Amino acid sequence: MTDSDKYCIIMAGGIGSRFWPLSRNATPKQFLDILGTGRSFLQETCSRFEQIIPVENIIIVTAERYKDLVKSQVPQIMEENILLEPHRRNTAPCIAYATYKLFKKNPNATIVVSPSDHLITNENIFLETIVRAMNYAANHDVLFTLGIKPTRPETAYGYIQTNKAEKINIEGYEAFGVKTFTEKPDADLAKVFVDSGEFLWNSGIFIWNIRTIMNELESYLPEIANSFKDGTDFYYTDEEARYIKGIYEACNGISIDYGVMERTGKSLVMEATFGWSDLGTWHSLYVQSHKDEKDNVIMAEPALIDETESSIILTTNKEKLMVVKELDGYMVIDTPDVLLICRRNETSFKDAVTDLAVHELNKYQ
Repeated sequence: MTDSDKYCIIMAGGIGSRFWPLSRNATPKQFLDILGTGRSFLQETCSRFEQIIPVENIIIVTAERYKDLVKSQVPQIMEENILLEPHRRNTAPCIAYATYKLFKKNPNATIVVSPSDHLITNENIFLETIVRAMNYAANHDVLFTLGIKPTRPETAYGYIQTNKAEKINIEGYEAFGVKTFTEKPDADLAKVFVDSGEFLWNSGIFIWNIRTIMNELESYLPEIANSFKDGTDFYYTDEEARYIKGIYEACNGISIDYGVMERTGKSLVMEATFGWSDLGTWHSLYVQSHKDEKDNVIMAEPALIDETESSIILTTNKEKLMVVKELDGYMVIDTPDVLLICRRNETSFKDAVTDLAVHELNKYQ
């Protein structure tokens, strides 16, 4: 496999609702610098893959409304490689669109598919894992996903049940067969998964060669696959957007995990050790972040924090003094037009977000 056959598809169309009010419909999480690195998640993701993938081979799939955000944040990505979805339809149509369009240009491509907004703490191991998986996938009829050994019974992640009896070695990395995919279990089931030792967190990162994924899409999601396959004459033309709009209006939303990965006999999971979090919730940010002696995550300066424990204190206004007293297990999230104060748990947060619609405050979403 030459470098010219290596491709990356970055999925950047989500709205990051579990990070409200920092993440909004107009400017979702992947376009934000939540960790204070000076770069957004999308910029970090592109920069990471540019170390192993030619920049002209990086494809970003996003919503139509985010086109200008993508172009401004990652101007190095060619405009023809920014694929615009007219509607949100989950990951299978997103991947199918990018795959069939790419096939018109390079039928020998080997592809890594990645979300745009995840935290990777050890880039060297991450890139080494991707390269070895791509080298193997280029010449084998397999669909790789990367799994993360769970450190806690997390309910915000998907889980992959491994088949340890089906094992291969890939340049020192172990890959296993897949029994099941489970999306975001409840707390009791998540604990059962972790205690069993059979389950890995689903990172949502996939590696395969283009012909294998096309074959599996056509086998298990034929309506979606054939719709995008029939668009070959429209790709890279002025008629592409019109054709894609028709497909998205007609097709159902389904994840690649349920649509293909759980049904195919070709899926393998590599246990990865590069340090990962999807940072999809305030809780996951709390887990990953540095804490003070009272277990507070403070992303505000100046700040006066007193008699407060296990809380998140954040403001987007660097000139604002945050004064917080006598809170235990709370979130205080201050943005220019919304101040959120609630308990640092998923139920309390969901109730707050649900109340927006109930009280017709959708302009703040």
